[in-house]
Amino acid sequence: MDNKKMSIARSVALVGIMAATLECAKLVLAAVPNVEVITLLLALYGYTFGWLGVISAVVFVSIEPLIWGFNTWVVSYYLYWPFLALVFMLLGKRKIKNRFILTGIAVLMTVWFGVLTSLIDVGLLTGYFDNFFYRFGIYYARGFAFYAIQIACNAIIFPLLFPYLSSKLKRLMLK
Repeated sequence: MDNKKMSIARSVALVGIMAATLECAKLVLAAVPNVEVITLLLALYGYTFGWLGVISAVVFVSIEPLIWGFNTWVVSYYLYWPFLALVFMLLGKRKIKNRFILTGIAVLMTVWFGVLTSLIDVGLLTGYFDNFFYRFGIYYARGFAFYAIQIACNAIIFPLLFPYLSSKLKRLMLK
């Protein structure tokens, strides 16, 4: 946000708009398994809007169980999505603009999402003690096709859209 202070009202409105676009984007793509733009949007919001992007991730995650109900994925979402926005906030503050570095980090974060959700699902549903890594391996392997779709989706859309959209959002901030 470059040394320009934003009013509280504008900040609240911006967080609301970001959370709404996240929710709408997820709902629009809900019929297409694991094709998602939430990673791209939250990365953009963290990168461009800093802490407001992280807060929008928390608001988004808080809305999700009201629509989809509660399960173990809620824990994963509260851990992952704000962390993703935070990582890209830090990248934005360091002014890292190389699309391949940003894409690589987005892809690594997407891989981490699959591992994290599997760890939490296996641990919370069956416990962390008896044969945990064996059960985790089976669970992760079973969902690998879906994780691969997420990874491929982000590896394709990130280098194409992130540089363009981040420059547009930065220009909006200057107005």
